[in-house]
Order: sequence, then structure tokens, then C-alpha cells
Amino acid sequence: MKITHLRFYGGSRQKVCRLGLADLFLEIQEIVLATPILLKERKDANGAAVIRKNLDAAFEKAEGWKQAKTGAVDWIKRFRHQDVVETSLGVEIQVSARSDLLIRDVVHLRNSLQEAKIDIGVIVVPSDLLQRFLPDRTPCFSDARRYIEQEFKEAMTYPIIVLAVEHDGPGEALPKQRRIA
Repeated sequence: MKITHLRFYGGSRQKVCRLGLADLFLEIQEIVLATPILLKERKDANGAAVIRKNLDAAFEKAEGWKQAKTGAVDWIKRFRHQDVVETSLGVEIQVSARSDLLIRDVVHLRNSLQEAKIDIGVIVVPSDLLQRFLPDRTPCFSDARRYIEQEFKEAMTYPIIVLAVEHDGPGEALPKQRRIA
């Protein structure tokens, strides 16, 4: 995948540097960049679940990332400085077909930040371009900005980074998830 935009909130850029989390933040970017996604470049032609599945598989394969249960931050990795100070990053992957779930991700990150489970949160969302090729209610970078900057302004004070991702190029349509009635 490609990374098209980064948006830093609540001093997250400075905190990444101050807490020595630059390598861990780069690792997140490497995981995303190493996850290949090709799809049909036609409006609403692809399912989003394959993207989520591939990103989860990439985090699972990467050393040290722990997947959380439902209702918590998706992925967390802890980092020790000289066996004294422990810091951590939490990652929420939001490529579901419901943009309103972005606010739940912000709440998960807020709670984990307040409970000192993580020091910085990262939300991975489709870029505005990628979103056009996914189901119509799939969130995108603009949605994440709107939720954080307008609808839940308090979130701008949290050390959160929004990372917009895009597919690598054209390919076959990604299968859509079928709902069982």
C-alpha cells in the first residue's frame, strides 16, 4: 500500500520524538507499505474486508505486535528504553464499511491513553481516492479529519496520528463480504 497523508494531533509528532518512538512509528509505516493491495478502480467495486484482513496479517507477522480483543485498540506494541522506561503505540485499522465506527476508534484510543496503556494512537484509514473504490459508507481520510476536528474536537488534544493509505494500483476486484440473513 501507499501512504498518502499523515495528520498529527495533540503533540503526537513531538511525542514520537521525545519518547523515542520514531523507530516504532516507522515500523507501522513499513508494515503498511509492505502490504500489497491491488483492486478494481471503479466506484464501489471492491470489498474492504480483504484490506483489513491483509493489514491484520501483516501486523501479526511483524514481531512484538499484540492484537487486542473487541472493544480495545486493535494492535499495540511496547518499546523499552534501556530496560527502564516502557512506551507504546496503539494502532486502530478502520477500513470497515461504516464511517461512524471511526468515532469508536477515537474513543478506544482515548481510553487507552487515559489508562496509560498506550502513549500515542495511530488510526489507519483509506485515502479519499481509495474510499471511492470501496463500499459507499467506508471511512476515508476526510471523514477522520471531520470527526476529530469538528464533531469530537476534544480528540484534537489527544496524541493521535491519522495515516491515510491507498492501493498500489489496478487489479481484480476485491471480494465483498456477504451478509448472512
